Amino acid sequence: MIPLRDTTPAKNVPVVNYTLIGINVVVFLIQMSQGAEWDRFVFTYGLVPARYSIPQLSDYFSAQQQVIAFVTFMFLHGGFWHLLGNMWSLYIFGDNVEDRLGPPGYLVFYLICGIASGVSHLVLNLHSNLPTIGASGAIAGVMGAYLILHPRSKILTLIPIFFIPYFIEWTHKRKNSHYISMIR
Repeated sequence: MIPLRDTTPAKNVPVVNYTLIGINVVVFLIQMSQGAEWDRFVFTYGLVPARYSIPQLSDYFSAQQQVIAFVTFMFLHGGFWHLLGNMWSLYIFGDNVEDRLGPPGYLVFYLICGIASGVSHLVLNLHSNLPTIGASGAIAGVMGAYLILHPRSKILTLIPIFFIPYFIEWTHKRKNSHYISMIR
């Protein structure tokens, strides 16, 4: 399912949302410009659980690098499609959440969701030496907030089935029921 748009217009210009999208794109371009140093860059700025649980590995990183990785991992992406999927979802849902929370509240909420996803990953994968990267945890929080704050909003969604595109409008009407209608 690919969300195309929602039916709830934003009342204000989503400055923080656009800024987050811009930062993600700029950091992605910096990341892609690393060339042969790409792996080192991702290992340094991504969230690597083993950096916190294995003393021999954590000795290679300063305390500042250890702390900042809880934020920087949210702005790295594994490739163009990873970035595009995350930024598209943020573009569709973030503006309405920013409207309701206000710009400062939205920024704090976004960062808390991203950090919480990183801490959860760290706890569940304590000895993993694979870097975690991407804004998916923060965006999942934004999407959850959107569903709670805008329960009656409709989302036009594309469901590609083989080569035949089906478009549906999905509405979250009540707590435990969902409404889906076909667009013809």
